[in-house]
Amino acid sequence: MTLEEFSAGEQKTERMDKVGDALEEVLSKALSQRTITVGVYEAAKLLNVDPDNVVLCLLAADEDDDRDVALQIHFTLIQAFCCENDINILRVSNPGRLAELLLLETDASPAGSEGAEQPPDLHCVLVTNPHSSQWKDPALSQLICFCRESRYMDQWVPVINLPER
Repeated sequence: MTLEEFSAGEQKTERMDKVGDALEEVLSKALSQRTITVGVYEAAKLLNVDPDNVVLCLLAADEDDDRDVALQIHFTLIQAFCCENDINILRVSNPGRLAELLLLETDASPAGSEGAEQPPDLHCVLVTNPHSSQWKDPALSQLICFCRESRYMDQWVPVINLPER
């Protein structure tokens, strides 16, 4: 590996860390402002009713989910809809960390317990923009810029790995 290749790799890692940090900040603000929708079905309902206010779509899947054909079909449809409606999309490769950020319980209840609640569906998370002031949010601007740059490089759904803390 040459020095130039090493330097380019370091810059890419640093850039991805900054994008991950920006995503964490956007999610934190969206939670506090209650502008977040969680779940494939809930996201589909919101996209059908009010796509113009959706500013970011997160698709979260781990390696096991990559083998789930039904989920991949849902992802394909959501991605197509988002592209058609100019909604920025990111793929998150570690749903466990996303659950931590969204303050959701990730531990499944024991299988034998009756009436145990299903864990939340984190495969799709939407961030909406009810107030124009949110567009001035530097973290959201950074994510939108990252998504735009990725599209210019023909990477329509960039993958983000949220760093463990």
